[in-house]
Amino acid sequence: MAEEDPNWRIWMAAAQAGDQRAYAALLAAALPWLRRRARGRWPASSAADIEDMVQETLLALHQSRHLYDPASPLQPFLFGILKLRGAEIRRRRHRHAGRETALEDMPADTGALMTQGTQEQDVEQAGLRKALASLGARDRQVLGLLKIRQLSLKEAMAETGMSVAALKVASFRAVQRLKQALKGGTDEE
Repeated sequence: MAEEDPNWRIWMAAAQAGDQRAYAALLAAALPWLRRRARGRWPASSAADIEDMVQETLLALHQSRHLYDPASPLQPFLFGILKLRGAEIRRRRHRHAGRETALEDMPADTGALMTQGTQEQDVEQAGLRKALASLGARDRQVLGLLKIRQLSLKEAMAETGMSVAALKVASFRAVQRLKQALKGGTDEE
């Protein structure tokens, strides 16, 4: 790292003592330095990511300024914070990149951005119908009687000829199989 301006240590020590002007001067001097360092360390990062890294670094500096030893150079302290915050932001972006599509990447006339008031409900109902269809006849019957039509156990017993205990067990197992079918898995017993 290049030779550090000796004022940085003075300003940081004064900032630790509560001098707001010294702190403002330090931040004004450190900001362009941090941006250059972030661009140099992560050249493939977008301008927005670089700015996020710098802002996160400044926030962390503010929260941990009491940890700085004025006898030590400030730039390594700042650079250490920048490396940690930059790595966090890059990990976060990488994790989310697989699940997100930037709006800038979508054509303006795409139908993918259009929604209908019932679109989510329609998708959920289609998935539920598909999952129900994958169940056996007995599971569909028990779920239809107890969960959809909401018959009492005695009414369902009269309609199916099954005991109350058998209906409870069958209902529990049918619900478990339905959950598995909704997840896309199969439930083998």
